[in-house]
Amino acid sequence: MICLGSVMDIYRESENETFSLNNADNLVMGLLTRASKSRTKNNIKNILLNVNLLRMLLVIFMVYSFPASWLVRTWRGEISKNIPVEAEIGLGGGINPLEIDLELSGIPEPVEFSMPRMLTFTSYTMKGGDIIGNIAIWTGLNEDTLISVNDITNTRLIQIGRMIRIPNQDGIYYTVKQGDTISAISETYNISASDISTVNELFSDTLAINTKLFIPGAKLEWVNRQEINGDLFIWPASGYISSPYGYRIAPFGGTRQFHSGMDISAPMGAPVRAAMSGRVTQVGNNDPMWGNFIVVSHHSGYRTFYAHLSLVRARNGAYVATGERIGDIGSTGLSTGPHLHFTVYKNGVTVNPRTLMR
Repeated sequence: MICLGSVMDIYRESENETFSLNNADNLVMGLLTRASKSRTKNNIKNILLNVNLLRMLLVIFMVYSFPASWLVRTWRGEISKNIPVEAEIGLGGGINPLEIDLELSGIPEPVEFSMPRMLTFTSYTMKGGDIIGNIAIWTGLNEDTLISVNDITNTRLIQIGRMIRIPNQDGIYYTVKQGDTISAISETYNISASDISTVNELFSDTLAINTKLFIPGAKLEWVNRQEINGDLFIWPASGYISSPYGYRIAPFGGTRQFHSGMDISAPMGAPVRAAMSGRVTQVGNNDPMWGNFIVVSHHSGYRTFYAHLSLVRARNGAYVATGERIGDIGSTGLSTGPHLHFTVYKNGVTVNPRTLMR
Protein backbone atom coordinates (compact mmCIF):
# COMPACT_ATOMS: atom_id res chain seq x y z
CA MET A 1 0.00 0.00 0.00
CA ILE A 2 1.31 3.43 -0.86
CA CYS A 3 2.20 5.38 2.29
CA LEU A 4 1.60 9.00 3.16
CA GLY A 5 5.27 9.72 2.54
CA SER A 6 4.87 8.88 -1.13
CA VAL A 7 2.08 11.36 -1.47
CA MET A 8 4.12 14.04 0.27
CA ASP A 9 7.11 13.38 -2.00
CA ILE A 10 4.99 13.92 -5.09
CA TYR A 11 3.47 17.07 -3.57
CA ARG A 12 6.92 18.51 -2.81
CA GLU A 13 7.99 17.90 -6.41
CA SER A 14 5.33 20.42 -7.50
CA GLU A 15 5.48 22.78 -4.48
CA ASN A 16 6.12 25.77 -6.74
CA GLU A 17 2.60 25.33 -8.15
CA THR A 18 -0.60 26.18 -6.36
CA PHE A 19 -2.42 22.96 -5.52
CA SER A 20 -5.94 22.89 -6.96
CA LEU A 21 -8.58 20.62 -8.40
CA ASN A 22 -6.95 21.06 -11.83
CA ASN A 23 -3.74 19.19 -10.87
CA ALA A 24 -5.41 16.65 -8.57
CA ASP A 25 -5.32 14.13 -11.43
CA ASN A 26 -1.54 14.62 -11.72
CA LEU A 27 -1.13 13.49 -8.13
CA VAL A 28 -3.20 10.35 -8.71
CA MET A 29 -1.27 9.54 -11.89
CA GLY A 30 2.00 9.98 -10.04
CA LEU A 31 0.95 7.55 -7.39
CA LEU A 32 -0.10 4.99 -10.01
CA THR A 33 3.19 5.40 -11.90
CA ARG A 34 5.28 4.82 -8.79
CA ALA A 35 3.24 1.77 -7.94
CA SER A 36 3.67 0.33 -11.44
CA LYS A 37 7.45 0.89 -11.29
CA SER A 38 7.65 -1.24 -8.19
CA ARG A 39 6.30 -4.14 -10.37
CA THR A 40 4.50 -5.62 -7.38
CA LYS A 41 0.97 -6.81 -7.84
CA ASN A 42 0.24 -6.20 -4.20
CA ASN A 43 0.92 -2.47 -4.47
CA ILE A 44 -1.23 -2.11 -7.60
CA LYS A 45 -3.99 -4.12 -6.00
CA ASN A 46 -3.82 -1.96 -2.89
CA ILE A 47 -4.16 1.22 -4.97
CA LEU A 48 -7.23 -0.08 -6.74
CA LEU A 49 -8.77 -1.15 -3.45
CA ASN A 50 -8.03 2.14 -1.70
CA VAL A 51 -9.35 4.70 -4.16
CA ASN A 52 -11.52 6.18 -1.44
CA LEU A 53 -8.47 6.59 0.81
CA LEU A 54 -6.66 8.44 -1.98
CA ARG A 55 -9.62 10.75 -2.45
CA MET A 56 -9.66 11.47 1.27
CA LEU A 57 -5.94 12.26 1.21
CA LEU A 58 -6.52 14.63 -1.71
CA VAL A 59 -9.22 16.48 0.23
CA ILE A 60 -6.94 16.78 3.27
CA PHE A 61 -4.06 18.19 1.23
CA MET A 62 -6.38 20.59 -0.58
CA VAL A 63 -7.71 21.94 2.73
CA TYR A 64 -4.23 22.59 4.06
CA SER A 65 -2.63 23.71 0.82
CA PHE A 66 -5.16 26.44 -0.08
CA PRO A 67 -4.58 28.57 3.08
CA ALA A 68 -0.83 28.05 2.85
CA SER A 69 -0.81 29.03 -0.81
CA TRP A 70 -2.93 32.12 -0.11
CA LEU A 71 -0.59 33.23 2.70
CA VAL A 72 2.49 32.80 0.52
CA ARG A 73 0.94 34.74 -2.36
CA THR A 74 -0.24 37.46 0.03
CA TRP A 75 3.30 37.77 1.46
CA ARG A 76 4.63 38.07 -2.08
CA GLY A 77 2.10 40.84 -2.80
CA GLU A 78 0.18 38.81 -5.37
CA ILE A 79 -3.12 39.20 -3.46
CA SER A 80 -4.52 42.53 -2.24
CA LYS A 81 -4.68 42.65 1.57
CA ASN A 82 -7.89 44.75 1.42
CA ILE A 83 -6.63 46.98 4.21
CA PRO A 84 -8.35 50.39 4.11
CA VAL A 85 -5.78 53.12 3.67
CA GLU A 86 -5.98 56.80 4.34
CA ALA A 87 -6.43 58.84 1.20
CA GLU A 88 -3.48 61.06 0.40
CA ILE A 89 -5.63 64.10 -0.35
CA GLY A 90 -8.48 63.38 2.04
CA LEU A 91 -10.79 61.69 -0.51
CA GLY A 92 -11.73 58.03 -0.65
CA GLY A 93 -10.18 55.17 1.25
CA GLY A 94 -10.65 54.35 4.91
CA ILE A 95 -13.94 53.44 6.59
CA ASN A 96 -17.05 55.56 6.33
CA PRO A 97 -17.73 56.66 9.92
CA LEU A 98 -21.45 56.95 9.13
CA GLU A 99 -21.56 53.16 8.65
CA ILE A 100 -20.37 52.46 12.19
CA ASP A 101 -22.99 52.03 14.92
CA LEU A 102 -21.29 54.11 17.60
CA GLU A 103 -23.68 53.07 20.35
CA LEU A 104 -23.22 49.34 19.72
CA SER A 105 -19.47 49.57 19.12
CA GLY A 106 -18.81 51.47 22.32
CA ILE A 107 -17.08 54.29 20.45
CA PRO A 108 -17.89 57.68 22.00
CA GLU A 109 -20.14 59.91 19.92
CA PRO A 110 -18.15 62.51 17.96
CA VAL A 111 -17.99 65.77 19.86
CA GLU A 112 -19.47 67.73 16.98
CA PHE A 113 -22.67 65.65 17.16
CA SER A 114 -23.27 66.86 20.72
CA MET A 115 -22.20 70.47 20.28
CA PRO A 116 -25.01 73.05 20.08
CA ARG A 117 -25.34 74.36 16.56
CA MET A 118 -27.88 76.13 14.40
CA LEU A 119 -31.22 74.34 14.65
CA THR A 120 -32.45 72.51 11.54
CA PHE A 121 -35.20 69.98 10.95
CA THR A 122 -36.16 67.04 8.78
CA SER A 123 -39.64 65.51 8.69
CA TYR A 124 -41.19 62.09 9.19
CA THR A 125 -44.74 60.83 8.58
CA MET A 126 -46.20 58.58 11.27
CA LYS A 127 -47.10 55.07 10.11
CA GLY A 128 -49.05 52.23 11.65
CA GLY A 129 -47.25 50.83 14.69
CA ASP A 130 -45.02 53.88 15.16
CA ILE A 131 -44.47 55.12 18.69
CA ILE A 132 -42.41 58.07 19.88
CA GLY A 133 -40.03 55.81 21.79
CA ASN A 134 -39.04 53.87 18.67
CA ILE A 135 -38.66 57.01 16.56
CA ALA A 136 -36.41 58.45 19.26
CA ILE A 137 -34.20 55.35 19.01
CA TRP A 138 -34.07 55.49 15.19
CA THR A 139 -33.12 59.16 15.15
CA GLY A 140 -30.72 59.06 18.10
CA LEU A 141 -32.77 61.64 20.01
CA ASN A 142 -34.54 61.43 23.36
CA GLU A 143 -38.33 61.30 23.66
CA ASP A 144 -38.49 64.70 25.38
CA THR A 145 -37.05 66.36 22.28
CA LEU A 146 -39.61 64.87 19.89
CA ILE A 147 -42.48 65.58 22.30
CA SER A 148 -41.48 69.22 22.77
CA VAL A 149 -40.68 70.25 19.20
CA ASN A 150 -43.90 68.67 17.93
CA ASP A 151 -46.09 69.98 20.78
CA ILE A 152 -47.35 66.47 21.58
CA THR A 153 -49.81 66.44 24.48
CA ASN A 154 -50.56 62.71 24.49
CA THR A 155 -48.22 60.19 22.89
CA ARG A 156 -50.99 57.56 22.86
CA LEU A 157 -53.20 59.65 20.59
CA ILE A 158 -50.80 60.46 17.74
CA GLN A 159 -52.61 59.72 14.49
CA ILE A 160 -51.25 57.82 11.51
CA GLY A 161 -50.28 60.25 8.74
CA ARG A 162 -49.24 63.03 11.09
CA MET A 163 -45.99 64.64 10.01
CA ILE A 164 -43.55 65.29 12.83
CA ARG A 165 -40.36 67.33 12.84
CA ILE A 166 -37.00 65.73 13.60
CA PRO A 167 -34.41 68.25 14.89
CA ASN A 168 -30.67 67.83 14.44
CA GLN A 169 -29.98 67.87 18.20
CA ASP A 170 -31.57 67.18 21.56
CA GLY A 171 -33.42 69.87 23.49
CA ILE A 172 -36.85 71.31 24.26
CA TYR A 173 -38.73 74.52 23.54
CA TYR A 174 -39.21 77.21 26.17
CA THR A 175 -41.76 80.02 25.86
CA VAL A 176 -40.33 83.38 26.94
CA LYS A 177 -42.22 85.07 29.78
CA GLN A 178 -42.27 88.61 31.10
CA GLY A 179 -38.89 89.51 32.62
CA ASP A 180 -36.99 86.53 31.17
CA THR A 181 -33.38 86.99 30.15
CA ILE A 182 -30.97 84.65 28.42
CA SER A 183 -28.81 84.45 31.54
CA ALA A 184 -31.82 83.58 33.74
CA ILE A 185 -32.98 80.87 31.34
CA SER A 186 -29.40 79.63 31.17
CA GLU A 187 -29.26 79.22 34.94
CA THR A 188 -32.64 77.50 35.09
CA TYR A 189 -31.65 74.76 32.65
CA ASN A 190 -27.92 74.77 33.47
CA ILE A 191 -27.12 75.47 29.81
CA SER A 192 -24.61 78.13 28.80
CA ALA A 193 -26.07 81.39 27.48
CA SER A 194 -23.76 81.25 24.45
CA ASP A 195 -25.15 77.83 23.47
CA ILE A 196 -28.71 79.15 23.66
CA SER A 197 -27.74 82.12 21.51
CA THR A 198 -25.94 79.92 18.98
CA VAL A 199 -28.82 77.49 18.49
CA ASN A 200 -31.47 80.21 18.22
CA GLU A 201 -29.28 82.64 16.22
CA LEU A 202 -29.77 85.41 18.75
CA PHE A 203 -27.82 88.60 18.19
CA SER A 204 -29.26 90.50 21.14
CA ASP A 205 -30.06 89.87 24.80
CA THR A 206 -33.54 91.31 24.30
CA LEU A 207 -36.25 88.63 24.29
CA ALA A 208 -39.82 89.14 23.10
CA ILE A 209 -42.60 87.69 25.25
CA ASN A 210 -44.09 84.40 23.93
CA THR A 211 -41.05 83.77 21.74
CA LYS A 212 -40.13 80.09 21.64
CA LEU A 213 -36.49 79.35 22.37
CA PHE A 214 -34.87 75.98 21.76
CA ILE A 215 -32.85 75.00 24.83
CA PRO A 216 -30.17 72.52 23.66
CA GLY A 217 -29.73 69.45 25.85
CA ALA A 218 -32.65 70.34 28.15
CA LYS A 219 -35.36 67.84 29.14
CA LEU A 220 -38.98 68.03 30.24
CA GLU A 221 -39.91 67.90 33.89
CA TRP A 222 -40.63 64.31 34.80
CA VAL A 223 -44.23 65.03 35.75
CA ASN A 224 -44.89 66.57 32.33
CA ARG A 225 -43.30 63.62 30.58
CA GLN A 226 -45.34 61.14 32.64
CA GLU A 227 -48.51 63.09 31.90
CA ILE A 228 -47.87 63.16 28.16
CA ASN A 229 -46.98 59.47 28.06
CA GLY A 230 -50.04 58.53 30.13
CA ASP A 231 -47.96 57.13 33.00
CA LEU A 232 -48.69 59.70 35.71
CA PHE A 233 -51.08 57.71 37.93
CA ILE A 234 -51.38 54.08 38.95
CA TRP A 235 -54.78 52.37 39.06
CA PRO A 236 -56.39 53.21 42.40
CA ALA A 237 -58.31 49.92 42.50
CA SER A 238 -58.28 46.52 40.79
CA GLY A 239 -61.40 46.05 38.70
CA TYR A 240 -62.99 47.08 35.45
CA ILE A 241 -64.38 50.39 34.21
CA SER A 242 -68.14 50.24 34.58
CA SER A 243 -68.69 53.86 33.55
CA PRO A 244 -66.05 55.96 31.72
CA TYR A 245 -65.33 59.67 31.83
CA GLY A 246 -67.64 61.81 29.68
CA TYR A 247 -71.29 62.04 28.79
CA ARG A 248 -73.58 59.16 29.75
CA ILE A 249 -77.18 58.33 30.64
CA ALA A 250 -77.53 58.87 34.38
CA PRO A 251 -78.21 55.67 36.37
CA PHE A 252 -80.75 57.65 38.41
CA GLY A 253 -83.34 59.58 36.38
CA GLY A 254 -82.19 58.38 32.92
CA THR A 255 -81.12 61.84 31.73
CA ARG A 256 -77.99 62.64 29.77
CA GLN A 257 -75.29 63.94 32.07
CA PHE A 258 -71.54 64.54 32.16
CA HIS A 259 -69.66 62.00 34.27
CA SER A 260 -66.70 63.85 35.81
CA GLY A 261 -64.66 60.74 36.57
CA MET A 262 -64.66 57.04 35.90
CA ASP A 263 -66.23 54.26 37.92
CA ILE A 264 -64.15 51.17 38.70
CA SER A 265 -66.27 48.21 39.69
CA ALA A 266 -64.63 46.02 42.36
CA PRO A 267 -65.61 43.70 45.24
CA MET A 268 -66.88 45.24 48.48
CA GLY A 269 -64.02 45.98 50.87
CA ALA A 270 -61.27 45.71 48.23
CA PRO A 271 -58.37 48.15 48.78
CA VAL A 272 -58.38 51.68 47.35
CA ARG A 273 -54.86 53.10 46.88
CA ALA A 274 -53.42 56.57 46.32
CA ALA A 275 -52.91 56.96 42.56
CA MET A 276 -49.90 59.22 43.18
CA SER A 277 -48.11 60.51 46.26
CA GLY A 278 -49.56 63.62 47.87
CA ARG A 279 -51.28 65.05 50.89
CA VAL A 280 -54.85 64.34 52.01
CA THR A 281 -56.64 67.69 51.93
CA GLN A 282 -60.23 66.62 52.57
CA VAL A 283 -62.10 63.69 54.10
CA GLY A 284 -65.87 63.38 53.84
CA ASN A 285 -68.36 61.07 55.51
CA ASN A 286 -71.96 60.23 54.63
CA ASP A 287 -72.21 62.79 51.84
CA PRO A 288 -75.64 62.38 50.12
CA MET A 289 -74.00 62.16 46.69
CA TRP A 290 -70.51 60.71 47.30
CA GLY A 291 -70.88 58.91 50.60
CA ASN A 292 -67.46 58.51 52.23
CA PHE A 293 -64.68 60.14 50.16
CA ILE A 294 -61.08 61.36 50.18
CA VAL A 295 -59.34 64.16 48.25
CA VAL A 296 -55.55 64.01 47.75
CA SER A 297 -53.57 67.02 46.44
CA HIS A 298 -50.46 66.39 44.33
CA HIS A 299 -47.78 68.54 42.74
CA SER A 300 -48.21 70.39 39.43
CA GLY A 301 -51.84 71.34 40.15
CA TYR A 302 -53.24 67.79 40.31
CA ARG A 303 -55.90 66.52 42.74
CA THR A 304 -57.52 63.08 42.91
CA PHE A 305 -60.96 62.26 44.32
CA TYR A 306 -62.02 58.83 45.67
CA ALA A 307 -65.74 58.36 46.46
CA HIS A 308 -68.36 55.81 47.62
CA LEU A 309 -65.87 54.23 50.09
CA SER A 310 -67.06 51.80 52.74
CA LEU A 311 -64.15 52.82 54.96
CA VAL A 312 -61.73 55.78 55.00
CA ARG A 313 -58.22 54.79 56.13
CA ALA A 314 -56.35 58.11 55.80
CA ARG A 315 -56.73 61.14 58.04
CA ASN A 316 -56.97 64.71 56.85
CA GLY A 317 -53.54 66.34 56.42
CA ALA A 318 -51.63 63.06 56.18
CA TYR A 319 -49.00 62.47 53.50
CA VAL A 320 -49.67 59.32 51.46
CA ALA A 321 -47.28 57.51 49.12
CA THR A 322 -48.12 56.15 45.70
CA GLY A 323 -49.93 52.84 46.15
CA GLU A 324 -50.65 53.34 49.84
CA ARG A 325 -54.03 52.03 50.96
CA ILE A 326 -56.29 54.96 51.81
CA GLY A 327 -59.72 53.30 51.87
CA ASP A 328 -61.95 50.37 50.95
CA ILE A 329 -64.35 49.85 48.07
CA GLY A 330 -67.97 50.54 49.06
CA SER A 331 -71.38 51.63 47.85
CA THR A 332 -72.08 54.66 50.07
CA GLY A 333 -73.90 57.75 48.82
CA LEU A 334 -75.78 57.66 45.52
CA SER A 335 -74.55 54.31 44.22
CA THR A 336 -75.97 51.26 42.45
CA GLY A 337 -73.34 48.80 43.77
CA PRO A 338 -69.77 48.48 45.11
CA HIS A 339 -67.39 50.56 43.03
CA LEU A 340 -64.92 53.44 43.22
CA HIS A 341 -65.68 56.80 41.64
CA PHE A 342 -62.27 58.26 40.66
CA THR A 343 -61.84 61.84 39.45
CA VAL A 344 -58.67 63.70 38.44
CA TYR A 345 -58.44 67.51 38.50
CA LYS A 346 -55.74 69.58 36.81
CA ASN A 347 -55.72 73.19 38.07
CA GLY A 348 -59.34 72.77 39.17
CA VAL A 349 -60.63 71.29 35.91
CA THR A 350 -61.52 67.62 35.50
CA VAL A 351 -59.55 65.58 32.97
CA ASN A 352 -60.00 62.05 31.66
CA PRO A 353 -58.19 59.83 34.21
CA ARG A 354 -57.68 57.03 31.69
CA THR A 355 -55.30 59.14 29.58
CA LEU A 356 -53.04 59.62 32.62
CA MET A 357 -52.95 56.08 33.98
CA ARG A 358 -50.38 53.40 33.38
